[in-house]
Amino acid sequence: MPFYNGVLDKAMDYTIKIGGQAGQGIQTIGDVLAKVFSRSGYHVFTDQDYESRVRGGHNFYRIRLSDTHVYAPRASVDILAAFDRESIADYGKELAGSGIIVYDSSMLGERYEGPQMLDVPFTALAAESGAGRIAANTVAIGAILGMLGFPLEPLFDILKDGLKRKDNETLENNRKAAGAGYEYSVQNCTRCEFEALSAGEPKMLVGGNEAIGFGAVAAGCKFYAAYPMTPSTGIMLFVAGKAKDYGIIVEQAEDEIAAINMALGASFAGVPSMTGTSGGGFALMTEGLSLAAMTETPIVVALAQRPGPATGLPTRTEQGDLMMVLHAGHGEFPRVIFAPGDPGQAVRLTAKAFNMALKYQIPAFVLTDQYLADTRWTLDSIQIEGLTVPNYRAGNERLDTMEQYKRHAFTPDGVSLFGMPGKTRHLVVTDSDEHNEAGHLIEDSLTRKKMVEKRLFLKLEDIRKEIGPPILLGHGSPDTVLISWGSTYGVVREAMEAMPAGKKVAMLHFSELYPLPGNERLDYLALLRGAGRTVCVENNATGQFAGLMRTECGHEVSDSVLRYDGRPFMVEELVEELRGRI
Repeated sequence: MPFYNGVLDKAMDYTIKIGGQAGQGIQTIGDVLAKVFSRSGYHVFTDQDYESRVRGGHNFYRIRLSDTHVYAPRASVDILAAFDRESIADYGKELAGSGIIVYDSSMLGERYEGPQMLDVPFTALAAESGAGRIAANTVAIGAILGMLGFPLEPLFDILKDGLKRKDNETLENNRKAAGAGYEYSVQNCTRCEFEALSAGEPKMLVGGNEAIGFGAVAAGCKFYAAYPMTPSTGIMLFVAGKAKDYGIIVEQAEDEIAAINMALGASFAGVPSMTGTSGGGFALMTEGLSLAAMTETPIVVALAQRPGPATGLPTRTEQGDLMMVLHAGHGEFPRVIFAPGDPGQAVRLTAKAFNMALKYQIPAFVLTDQYLADTRWTLDSIQIEGLTVPNYRAGNERLDTMEQYKRHAFTPDGVSLFGMPGKTRHLVVTDSDEHNEAGHLIEDSLTRKKMVEKRLFLKLEDIRKEIGPPILLGHGSPDTVLISWGSTYGVVREAMEAMPAGKKVAMLHFSELYPLPGNERLDYLALLRGAGRTVCVENNATGQFAGLMRTECGHEVSDSVLRYDGRPFMVEELVEELRGRI
């Protein structure tokens, strides 16, 4: 099925959009369908849009599936499952030429005419199946699979897993409900001409928050403290779900100030520790961040961006906090900032954040956003080798042989031995005031100068050497380079691939943001200077990453494509925007 007017031709590429009110089970339908497709070997990308309320308010869940890799959402919809009138009014115009709207006229209280409309009695079929009206969503799932000509067996396996705590009668009735929806659409959807789907090797379906949590657990995180704040809460929930199996303590703090200080206390005591929040919560954490810097106590912070200022749009997306993370905290001290672009990067970079924080005794950030947090992607596998972080804490045997131990001793690389309090015969002392090598507060200017240089300059040179280069894709000698960072990776990649033939276009994706990488492994500055045009794509209003590049390496981008309405870029929209600029 070709799209983008034939610029990018995929054999099979469908988008299903489920719209309705909060509380109608929209997410459940989407999750189940995504699992069916991924376990059947298809490449899947899902995203969501929802309001900041528990019930009421309009939501949608979008699924894109293909027989080749997909990295971002499309605006064009092939099947629209409408559970309220608003879905038809708002998304009907997004329907592809052969697209179909499936709905239940009794549920909406209105019947719609037209060749693109398929009225399926979800509630009536659910009642007839014996499962009751509550199984209307199961009927809808079956109906969508029937429209696609997709077998029901993968759905039955998922129902069996999901209903394993129910009795056999409940499972059987849900199977009947799914089958009823399936048969109804097969018999009545005369316009359904979707390409027949065939199964392949199962794929993993991983969300952004899950991937960050997975990376933390794999790295050896043993303490996680946070106050729930959308869209970071899913990280805490994932880690909490693994806490018993992996010996992790998860603490829901009373606020973000307590959360970061709990994590710092645990880290000082000897365990790899993490906290997570969003922009407003991180604003409360900044004093604790400076405490971590002064005491050289490792900490990993996951910051899931959302539109601000203040409460902003709690459930929408934006890349608006890069400058805040870069400059947060009073005083001057090193930090590392990672911004994964997909779940695979999220796993690896979260583990790397732990490694860098513990090795150099600094704060490390994993910068994500609502879009990446709530999207789900198919992966063939997750590389787990090398994720576990070594134990950088000084062994008690080594410390106990020392005549004198100084927590902040001056060293050639700025990293001092970090003993665990109570585990050695020496006293482990630190102070939030400026201090001497032994950790006791001082007032003299010479010690102050040496401590700043130890914490900042001596560490920074080695830190920069470990920052990975950006990902380079596309033409080897480009006329135009598209620059992306963090969650814009997928949509910029697809947009680059969809550029007209004859255009020499490449993309640089930065996921290791600060310090900016050197040019030893990839001379990206030479690539940028050699291109006639460089375009930076960002989900913010001021071009924050373009500004960082200008400040840190002197490169001024030719142009910026910015979106700051709380929504992510769509592939077709970005393609159209870039065509007008390249």
